[in-house]
Amino acid sequence: MADTNIPEHLRYTEDHEWIEIEDDIATVGITDYAQSELGDIVYVEMPEIGADITQGKPFGLVEAVKTVADLYAPLSGEIVEYNPLLSDNPEMINNSPYEEGWIIRIRFKDQGELASLLDAQGYADQIGA
Repeated sequence: MADTNIPEHLRYTEDHEWIEIEDDIATVGITDYAQSELGDIVYVEMPEIGADITQGKPFGLVEAVKTVADLYAPLSGEIVEYNPLLSDNPEMINNSPYEEGWIIRIRFKDQGELASLLDAQGYADQIGA
């Protein structure tokens, strides 16, 4: 698993979501490890813009050929954007999990929640990379 891509500048959850913070907006997707474990992604269910989500609670799901997995909110806040390209091209998560395959953007409310996120090394340790 040494070839698993874990960008240093991102934060991570134990549920395999990645988070990129810019001011009070967090862009969220699933990690390279998660997409490789899921296999070919065929559908992504996302919340509506304006929906409130709670850290640690499911906010959507990813459906792959062989399984369905919940997406868990890495931070509490309001959905301000979702990736419209995933509706027609859910496989973008497989092809580019950290760039074109992002899933949602959240306006998060509590800076304190950031402390619960893993850094790249912490995530690598968790998945045994």
